[in-house]
Amino acid sequence: MYFILANYFLLFLLYAFMGWCMEVIVVYFSTKKFVDRGFLIGPICPIYGLGSLLIVILLQKYVGDPLVLFVMSVLICSFLEYFTSYLMEKLFKARWWDYSNKRFHINGRICLDNCAAFGILGVLMLYFVNPFFTNILYMFPYWLLYTLAALFFLFFVIDNLVSLKIITGFKNVAKSIHKDSTEEITKKVREKLVDKGGLYKRLVSAFNFEASEKLLRDIQLRVSNTLHKAQESAKATLKREKENAKKRSRR
Repeated sequence: MYFILANYFLLFLLYAFMGWCMEVIVVYFSTKKFVDRGFLIGPICPIYGLGSLLIVILLQKYVGDPLVLFVMSVLICSFLEYFTSYLMEKLFKARWWDYSNKRFHINGRICLDNCAAFGILGVLMLYFVNPFFTNILYMFPYWLLYTLAALFFLFFVIDNLVSLKIITGFKNVAKSIHKDSTEEITKKVREKLVDKGGLYKRLVSAFNFEASEKLLRDIQLRVSNTLHKAQESAKATLKREKENAKKRSRR
C-alpha cells in the first residue's frame, strides 16, 4: 500500500515537472523569453501531474484500443482543465488562463487545440512514458523510494502553503483598488503585484493574469455605491444649507 502511494506521488511530481517544462518551452517559442509557469514556487504544474495520474489509473484497460484511449484522455483532461479553471476563479477571483481568442473554446476555459493535445499525450503516456518511468521507480529500494516521497511531499506542502498566501494576497490587492473601469482595474492589479516584487511579480509573468469578471463587477458596484452615497450626502448638505439660509433671511 505504502509503496503504491509513494510510487504514484513521485510519478505525480515527475509528470507535473514535465508539464511545467512543456509550458515553459511553448511560451518561450511564442514570446522568445523564459517565463516561469505555474502558480507554485517550485517548477511544477500540478494539473499535469493529476491529469497524467488519472489517465494511468483510469484508462489502463483501454490500452488495447488507441482510439478509445485518445477520446477518453480528451474527456478526462478537458474536464479537469475546465473544472480547475472554474474552481480557481471562484476561490481566488482571478482568471488564470483564457482561451477566448481561440477559434473553438468553451467559456475560454478549454479549447480544441488543447483537447486534441490531451488525447495525443494520453496515448503516449500509457504506451511509452508511464511504462518507462514506472520501471525505473521499481528499481529503487523501498527505503530510498519512501525517503524521496516523504521529502518531496514535505516540500510540496510548504510550496502550496506559501503560494496560497501569495495568491490570497493577489485577491486582497484587487479588492483594494477603487476604479470604475474593467480595463483600468486589471491594469492596476498587475501594477500593484509587480510593485510588490518577488513571487508576486512571478505570478504576473507566469499567467495571463486577469481579475475575474465577478470581482471586477463587485469593485465597480462598490465604487458606484460610494459615488451614489457621496452624491446623496452632498444633496442633503446643500438642502440643509438652503433651509438654514432661508431661516436666517426671515430673521
